[in-house]
Amino acid sequence: MDKIENPAKQVAAQVKKVIFGKEKEIDEIMIAFLANGHVLLEDIPGVGKTTLALAFSRAMQLDFGRIQFTPDVMPSDLTGFSVYRREEQQFVYQPGSVFCNLLLADEINRTSPKTQSALLEVMEERKVTAEGVTRPAPSPFLVIATQNPYGSAGTQSLPESQMDRFMVTLTLGYPDFDSELRMAKSIGESDRLEQVECVLDGYGLLQIQSQIHQVYMKTTVYEYLLRLVSSTRSHPYLEIGASPRATIALVRTAKAAAWYDGRSYVTPNDVAGQFPYVAAHRIVPNAAARMENKSRREIIDEILRDIKKPPMVRDR
Repeated sequence: MDKIENPAKQVAAQVKKVIFGKEKEIDEIMIAFLANGHVLLEDIPGVGKTTLALAFSRAMQLDFGRIQFTPDVMPSDLTGFSVYRREEQQFVYQPGSVFCNLLLADEINRTSPKTQSALLEVMEERKVTAEGVTRPAPSPFLVIATQNPYGSAGTQSLPESQMDRFMVTLTLGYPDFDSELRMAKSIGESDRLEQVECVLDGYGLLQIQSQIHQVYMKTTVYEYLLRLVSSTRSHPYLEIGASPRATIALVRTAKAAAWYDGRSYVTPNDVAGQFPYVAAHRIVPNAAARMENKSRREIIDEILRDIKKPPMVRDR
């Protein structure tokens, strides 16, 4: 595969026109989309998450939807509801905000658990059940959710079942000095989003997603992947380890990363590179980790150091 002609790389290049200094994060979000997964951004307000989502939707010509979560947002705001129309003398269903291709669920941890759980079915099954009727979500259907740091005013932790629905978690963080200077100089110019060109469409994205499953992974690489996930379940600093859904997500993102890099096979480095994004939000440190101020990332780095990568040799 020619990397220059890689349509996913072209999408990322368009997004990088408006989001400065976050090349690695943009690549990772694109990889998650190729793997047909949802993304959780754990970040402070004002670092460009909405602009990021809009840029992706424009570069891939996806129908974009956004909902700002607050304590008074109801599940029906997501799933839809029926309204009685007098002229038609019947109830007419009004689709909720999830009926789009790319949904930005902003500050998801500011709303009630009941509303948070309303996203579960559509994120996992790509369908919505409202008022006893099940309706398919548009295809493709992708979610970028954001949450403020725990402890911020009006926030509450997402339950493990909700966290597990996200394929990857990452943080944008503050831009570096040069990137923020470039952003400051662009203030007053034309809308940067107008620079984003459509280089892929929803059908093309679906075609790529189907190709990801054809990427080859050796048995030794599968075993390495499983040892990484399994080690979280017996780690002395973890109360809860990664679920089997993490194994599935790691297989899919590792294959997507290989495809994104222009290869038809997965290397151990692909697995190791995706492991922190897939595992960080699925593990729960125990009391010993908290006493010793062990962060999730430090624990994941220890696991990556302890589990040896298999050598890459040709199949006989």
